[in-house]
Amino acid sequence: MKTFKLIFFICIFSFVYTQDLPAYQIFNKDGKKTSFSKFNKSVLNHKFIFFGELHDNPIAHWLQYEIQQSLYKKYGKNLVCGSEMYEQDNQNYIDMYLSGTLNLKQFKDSCRLWPNQETDYQMMLDFAKENQLKWVATNIPRRYASLVYKKSIFALDSLSQKEKSWIAPLPITVDTNLSQYAALLNENMHMGNHFVYAQAIKDATMAYFISKNSNQNSIFYHLNGSYHSDFYQGIMWYLNFYTKIPYSEMLSISTVSQSDISKLEKEYLGKADFIICVPESMTSSH
Repeated sequence: MKTFKLIFFICIFSFVYTQDLPAYQIFNKDGKKTSFSKFNKSVLNHKFIFFGELHDNPIAHWLQYEIQQSLYKKYGKNLVCGSEMYEQDNQNYIDMYLSGTLNLKQFKDSCRLWPNQETDYQMMLDFAKENQLKWVATNIPRRYASLVYKKSIFALDSLSQKEKSWIAPLPITVDTNLSQYAALLNENMHMGNHFVYAQAIKDATMAYFISKNSNQNSIFYHLNGSYHSDFYQGIMWYLNFYTKIPYSEMLSISTVSQSDISKLEKEYLGKADFIICVPESMTSSH
């Protein structure tokens, strides 16, 4: 009886503590709270999943990993993973690492990696390796996005054919009336439209390589900064633009930070199909 009471007390204490200091709360696009199981179930019913993260948030990375495993459990080798964090001209190194041709040290020495690769992305790449899944480096090589930012989108016309093979086909269409781009334009008026086009070429390139590596049977799981898929714009807009794939086949996830996560702030309503809200006091992964 004493043992039972002790276990009961521990369970009650754990429940109260968790309720008092939750690590995250998931909301739907209307701001209603939902559970991880309902969130996960919805993810599994879509062909394209965009997990928008805060790059240094450990909760987002943990949930990304959990979703990757859930998708693999249902779809097996039809699952294709991809991410903003790897650039298209490094695709060969990723392929070689996944096939075992490069060991981890050789991969790290060869590939341009983000500083939080080890803490936040390596376990997901290794999961792909262990299960023989494809991982697509969807992003434009950063030097070309920087070129657009410093000069203009027309600076890309001078690239070689090989270099152009690592980015979306030129010229790209940019709708500056989209709220995300319009906001950037207002914030960076001194740069003209260069900054907006630098973001757009990233979005267009990611969408292009997602479409290029998808087929009738594949399920594509993409990791990117929240900005690139918030409000169903960015990558999602370009994927629809290039392929006419309906938004109903896509699911978006965004990560936000608030001082109080018990209620979603109005500015985040409609930001994504699901919004993962984490406390501002959450420690960062790097």
